[in-house]
Amino acid sequence: METAGKAKSGTENNMEAAGKVNAGKEHWIGFDLGGTKMLAEVFDEKFNVLGRCRKKTKGHEGKEAGLKRINAVIREALEQSQLKPAQVSGLGIGCPGPLDLKKGVIREAPNLGWDNVPIRKAIEDEFGIPVTVGNDVDFGVYGEYNFGAAQDARCVVGLFPGTGIGGGCVYEGKIFRGANSTCMEIGHIPMALGGVLDGAGNSGTLESIASRLAISGAAAQAAFRGAAPHLKSIAGTDIAEIRSAQLAESIEQGDKMVRLIAETAAEYLALGVVTMIHLLAPDVIVLGGGLVEAMPDLFVETISKEVKRRVLPSMREIYEIVPAKLGDQATVLGAAAAARQAVHELDALARVV
Repeated sequence: METAGKAKSGTENNMEAAGKVNAGKEHWIGFDLGGTKMLAEVFDEKFNVLGRCRKKTKGHEGKEAGLKRINAVIREALEQSQLKPAQVSGLGIGCPGPLDLKKGVIREAPNLGWDNVPIRKAIEDEFGIPVTVGNDVDFGVYGEYNFGAAQDARCVVGLFPGTGIGGGCVYEGKIFRGANSTCMEIGHIPMALGGVLDGAGNSGTLESIASRLAISGAAAQAAFRGAAPHLKSIAGTDIAEIRSAQLAESIEQGDKMVRLIAETAAEYLALGVVTMIHLLAPDVIVLGGGLVEAMPDLFVETISKEVKRRVLPSMREIYEIVPAKLGDQATVLGAAAAARQAVHELDALARVV
């Protein structure tokens, strides 16, 4: 397998790719760097999957080990696709946390314990592939916009509760972002004065109240008190064992307290959706992430009902709330599509120059 330890700088790689992207068959890689898993998929020009590799993130091992693991996952996906790095037109990687988009650096990823991670350079130095770095939820929403539940929407907003709570927006075909940073940090909107801390150390935020981690914590207490007997029988009282699937099973088997905890969290999530509607007037709101995938009816119905009650009357008919369609593939597809857009824009610029 060829690697690119002798590769040129990222800018040189990107400009060299420009003008060549249409010279042969296009291939793209999408990568999803999550708090618990990392996933790479290799796509052809029609976004059919040619190769795939998924591994646990193991963020506790540190960022240096993490970068090596990322490259190993990319390499395995390439091997499965029977492609060499030189045959790939571009790679997009969706990352958690605040980013420096110009440098391709993860500024901090609280749920991984990493900061100042030169992720673009690490991948480009290894493979010589032009890399587009973006927020994982931004790319997830971009995936749903291009291939899933929000195709052709003028403005689509995504809310993805998981270990934390991520938000994203695609506006008129472009990912909504700052000049050099991501935005739509919906999980960090303050909801209360005081309270428990979120992953960034802030108290009373939407994430601290309504993330899957917050729900699991409250459910663990209910199980400990004897108020969630089925949950205790399948997962005990260890928060690490109480994930979306266990919460869903607990509710299905009649743990009323767990249902109440989940519905209360959904009502708080609805407040975040109302905020986004009032600010951006989206025509589609996509709800995704493990919680929604495990309990789509509970979350979509509860959020929809509470949003309709809270939103301005004049805005009640302008939006549609839908569950995400793409599951694990949303971010990898969106990342690959963003890489294609970036490389094609460079290609167009090179032709003009």
